[in-house]
Amino acid sequence: MRRFFIYIIMCIVSIGAMAQSEIAQQQIAVNHNHSGSNHYAYPYPAQELPKLTSAPAGYEPFFINHYGRHGSRWLTKQSSYDQPVSALEELNREHLLTKQGEVLLNILQKVALEAKGRTGDLSDVGAEQHQGIAQRMCNNFPEVFDGDASIDARSTVWIRCILSMANETQVFKSYNPNIRIFTDASYHDMYYTGWGYGEDTLANPQRKAIRHISDSIFDARINGNRFMSQIVKDTTAIAGRFKSAKFMDAVFDIAGSLQNHHAFDGMNLFQYFTDEEIYELWKVKNIYWYLQWANSPQGGNRMPFIERALLTNMIETADDAIAQGKRGATLRFGHETCVLPLACLLELDNVNYSCDDLNTLHEHWRNYEIFPMGCNIQMVFYRNASNDVLVKVLLNEHEAKLPFKTSTFPYYRWEDIKPYYVNKLKTTVSWPK
Repeated sequence: MRRFFIYIIMCIVSIGAMAQSEIAQQQIAVNHNHSGSNHYAYPYPAQELPKLTSAPAGYEPFFINHYGRHGSRWLTKQSSYDQPVSALEELNREHLLTKQGEVLLNILQKVALEAKGRTGDLSDVGAEQHQGIAQRMCNNFPEVFDGDASIDARSTVWIRCILSMANETQVFKSYNPNIRIFTDASYHDMYYTGWGYGEDTLANPQRKAIRHISDSIFDARINGNRFMSQIVKDTTAIAGRFKSAKFMDAVFDIAGSLQNHHAFDGMNLFQYFTDEEIYELWKVKNIYWYLQWANSPQGGNRMPFIERALLTNMIETADDAIAQGKRGATLRFGHETCVLPLACLLELDNVNYSCDDLNTLHEHWRNYEIFPMGCNIQMVFYRNASNDVLVKVLLNEHEAKLPFKTSTFPYYRWEDIKPYYVNKLKTTVSWPK
């Protein structure tokens, strides 16, 4: 009998592990856009957001500490659009393209033409994302933005971030014409808005040193032969002069980026990939992002700490708002390469996950859930008549778990949170440079 119960338990565990391993595969099969990784468009409000938990009795929101990624954008390099086009045009001149290949070339030419002069820019979808995020902030926390509230908004110097800031702040001004808003985008603030703006001696050397891991995984797992066989009449004619896997990956990046533009609605490049190819390409990119910007042991678990200046700034602005009794928000606009390490540093949900086995990473950590276009972290501060302060943290507008005990989840006491993070930041002092 005892063996029977052990067997049943092992079956349940096995089934649970299998289900966990299939989550990403199922999600991507249902919606190929998930495979876009950092190109995945912010899915809300098209996808319903969960209802937020009411604050404990007597507590009212008064301040929001925020960091958000710019909204949907164009790819950051024109070469990302032009190189696949040039390669296919060369094959077309040699009469090597199939009918499918010719259709692919035509689509890529149209996309590349639209992208001309716009690389890295905020898209129309990106502007809408930030307008929606700001409107929901007003709806969810009206007390923060009413009356004589003020907003201090800072951005990195990139146009897409500045325009993201502009799209949000105009909504706050529309909600409350009397609200006071200060905006700035300067190299002066890049040390905390843009992951140190340059070399971070604590993490960057490790980050660069482990790039070969994801590169080798790509080489081992990604085979572009089937992909090329549908667009080239004779694949032997391109052997030795055409890197099929790299070309397939370049087209895959464009496929995942089309969701960020209304102009490309209905245009589908995923049709050139099998579900298995899409899944494998995503898994490799998931590993890349984990190694480069998350709490990976391969990187010495250092990557989250590139946001130590940002977290310090957030602690200081929170303390200032609490001390002065301010109502309003401090908003910061930047990049996914800041949101991800910051979420790790704060230990939100399982974002800080650390593992040696990269083959099982996708079972526990999925990039599209963390840093889609427009991703954001909102630390919402509440107080009562006794000026006792609680904090709730939203990751992409979902209530997040923090590494603390609380009897009022998702609300935590600031006096518990602050010392923990302050002491955590001090651990970097003894690290060798």
